[in-house]
Amino acid sequence: VQEIIGYRFGSEELLDRALTHRSAVGPNNERLEFLGDSVLGLLIAAELFHRVPGCDEGALTRCRARLVRQETLAAIARKIGLGGLVVLGEGAARSGGADRSSILADVMEAVIGAVYLEGGLDSAALVVERLFQDEWEYIDPTSLLKDPKTELQELLQKNGRPLPKYIVCS
Repeated sequence: VQEIIGYRFGSEELLDRALTHRSAVGPNNERLEFLGDSVLGLLIAAELFHRVPGCDEGALTRCRARLVRQETLAAIARKIGLGGLVVLGEGAARSGGADRSSILADVMEAVIGAVYLEGGLDSAALVVERLFQDEWEYIDPTSLLKDPKTELQELLQKNGRPLPKYIVCS
């Protein structure tokens, strides 16, 4: 992992915790995942801000959401072989947890959180840059459409109409 992400941990215990799912016994990666989620969001937002200076806030937000979503993080984790290194509890391991997108995405965030915790923001930025290198090539702010709910609300507001009232059905 350290070679792939381009960061050498001083504390392998921290890396081990980042790779340990909550289903396993002992210290796990939940807190590191929480931290890594925020660090990743900040770093992706900052990179988008510099890469696409002509984009408005809405387009930047959609790009960031595309880059930090579970599917993207899990795909990167699979590409670097992170699934085989995840420490899982017996039940999670038996049910294929090492390839579950939610678990892989959480581990990616936890690793980024661990890098930030030990090496600071500059180290985390280098890791994120390395991991997301291919993703930057495919992100196109003009091709990311708004979701239908947002489009409807904007159309109604533009035409001076009241916003819809939503009812949650279960």
